[in-house]
Amino acid sequence: MPSRRLTFYFFIFEKIEPSLKGKISLEEVLGRRKSIRKFSEKEITLKDFSQLLWACYGKNIYGKRTVPSAGATYPLEIFVVVRNVESLKPGLYHYDSKNHSIKLVKAGNFSNELCSFCLNQDFVKKAAFNIIIAAEFERTTAYYGKRGEMYVLLEAGHAAQNVYLEATALNLGCVAVGAFDELKVKKFFELKPHPLYILSIGSL
Repeated sequence: MPSRRLTFYFFIFEKIEPSLKGKISLEEVLGRRKSIRKFSEKEITLKDFSQLLWACYGKNIYGKRTVPSAGATYPLEIFVVVRNVESLKPGLYHYDSKNHSIKLVKAGNFSNELCSFCLNQDFVKKAAFNIIIAAEFERTTAYYGKRGEMYVLLEAGHAAQNVYLEATALNLGCVAVGAFDELKVKKFFELKPHPLYILSIGSL
């Protein structure tokens, strides 16, 4: 199936720009942040979906990413396994942080497969969507050698924490998944970058 590019649009095709002001303070978000493994079947709005991807690895007001990156090498690639998001078909999407857009890579509901790769942790298949944070290590190691590997892992952690905090601010559930078979994820979804981290997100 040929891939198609989607941008974050309302039904009236008004572009959804990331919000730079929240309803609660950073201190409140930090105080309330926790891992949530029980999700309802309520779909995630396209606006909240857009906001979470921007928080993960979008562009800030300086034209940089929302996370620090060693030497601005930006080794991360963000993929999303969508199950229950407003107006989006289930499938694997790639997030283009430069243009704040997504591209459908592979259509289909892959929640059960992803759950099996995550050691059958049930919340993975019940999440509205799962973010896969992957990395092209050579973008950073080309500049910093072996030590660049650590910088990439740190960057993935920064991105994951952003998702946690944004999900909390939006009153959504989020849990990070470190226990998964990255080789199976990489092979099944035919990913070039190496999967490092998965975040399951759903409505409360």
